[in-house]
Amino acid sequence: MSEFHDAPRRRPTQSEAEAAVRTLIEWAGDDPDREGLLETPARVAQSYKELFSGYETDPTDYLARTFEEVGGYDELVVLKDIRVVSFCEHHMLPFLGKAHVGYLPRDRVVGISKLARVVHGFARRLQIQEKLTADIAGAIDSVLKPKGVGVVIVSEHSCMTMRGVNTPGSRLTTSHLTGEVRDDARTRQEFFELVRNG
Repeated sequence: MSEFHDAPRRRPTQSEAEAAVRTLIEWAGDDPDREGLLETPARVAQSYKELFSGYETDPTDYLARTFEEVGGYDELVVLKDIRVVSFCEHHMLPFLGKAHVGYLPRDRVVGISKLARVVHGFARRLQIQEKLTADIAGAIDSVLKPKGVGVVIVSEHSCMTMRGVNTPGSRLTTSHLTGEVRDDARTRQEFFELVRNG
């Protein structure tokens, strides 16, 4: 790898980000100095800071605190309908949907809000849905070390519904399974039934 790629990348300043937005406004054909657009560069930079906040966190940190007193519970734990707001890395347009996350605990569980935080931590980045699905499953698998993990994401992609093929209502479904959730037919079926009907 070249020295250029090895060197740490300097993050642009807020004013540089705002200047880039001004350039895009001008490129689109409007005047960034007109009244309605005067504050737009600052607003866009601030909203992007929030929408891409996943770069500021390590989502696996949310899984650090676990509970070992599970009373012998060894069945699937599934949290459904976690809101997903992410951005396609190809067009920087949002994809919106829901994630369903489950795992088969071995000897410890995690607070359910932490599962949602893991989803949000990975979602607030530029990416493709397939990688997002795998990243969530991989984090849960590596930190909790459960018997298995299942993640399903269903979302609508603005890059398809607002432009290009213009197909509103079409949704992409991705899944990533590990361990017994993938390899044991009964557990796999139970996971998908809980996601679909639970």
